[in-house]
Amino acid sequence: MTAPLLPGYAHVYSGKVRDLYAPLGDDGAPREDRLLLVASDRISAYDFVLETPIPDKGAVLTQLSLWWFEQLQDLVPNHVVSTDVPGEVAGRAVLVERLDMVPVECIGRAYLTGGGLEEYRAAGSVCGVALPEGLTDGSELPSPIFTPTTKAPVGEHDQPMTYAEVEAQVGAPLAARLRDLTTRILARGNDIARERGILLADTKVEYGLRPVEGGEPEVVLADEVLTPDSSRFWPAASWRPGSAQESYDKQYVRDWLTSDRSGWDRRSGEQPPALPAEVIERTRAKYVEAYEALTGRTFSA
Repeated sequence: MTAPLLPGYAHVYSGKVRDLYAPLGDDGAPREDRLLLVASDRISAYDFVLETPIPDKGAVLTQLSLWWFEQLQDLVPNHVVSTDVPGEVAGRAVLVERLDMVPVECIGRAYLTGGGLEEYRAAGSVCGVALPEGLTDGSELPSPIFTPTTKAPVGEHDQPMTYAEVEAQVGAPLAARLRDLTTRILARGNDIARERGILLADTKVEYGLRPVEGGEPEVVLADEVLTPDSSRFWPAASWRPGSAQESYDKQYVRDWLTSDRSGWDRRSGEQPPALPAEVIERTRAKYVEAYEALTGRTFSA
């Protein structure tokens, strides 16, 4: 997971998918107000970064996020400063504000599936949010719900949080703003995606805080938004509650990893195996298909 060297930038951090760099100022020191956010072709699943990259994935995530930032700009400001970036990372990087990141994974759910479904079956609720009886895999929820988790380091597992726990960590006013923005972003995303034949089952959103002189910090949308890495996308035409849904996102990789074909036991704690060529190709195709269906544009790396 070695980040590439970029002249004029100092490497700051590498996450599961993204590499962060600070531009160097005239004095040669890293600037503290800007970051270069580079989306790699790495893919993660079940809290592991897989050995096998997905070609063009970083470009898809970056270009789709930029498109969604435009669709959401009346709801919440975003961290993008410029797309004028070094040629080595053109198309998959953006220059952004350096923000104080909110230490909570903000997850919104419009449909019940995945870890939320498991929790619902056990407790009838998700992150303390009570849900109606009789829901099944793929059921649409009465309205989008806020189901946050902790923000765990790479290699560790995020843990579900109740809304009260978020309030205790960041304060009641900010917790309310995070809940409102996350569910509104998911609802807006679904309004747009449904017109294009796609359902947004759930999504993870990250926020930073922008200082405001003499007032409370402003909440800013950061990282990525409504991409196949951070969200579950389902073709609306094939949606059938009661079983796993066909998807455009990395659920295809998750399904292969947990199938007999991979030979991997999710409970083992061992690194997952390398992806075979057909899974790599199919996953890339799904990411590109999602981008083109949502934006109406032809993907070009």
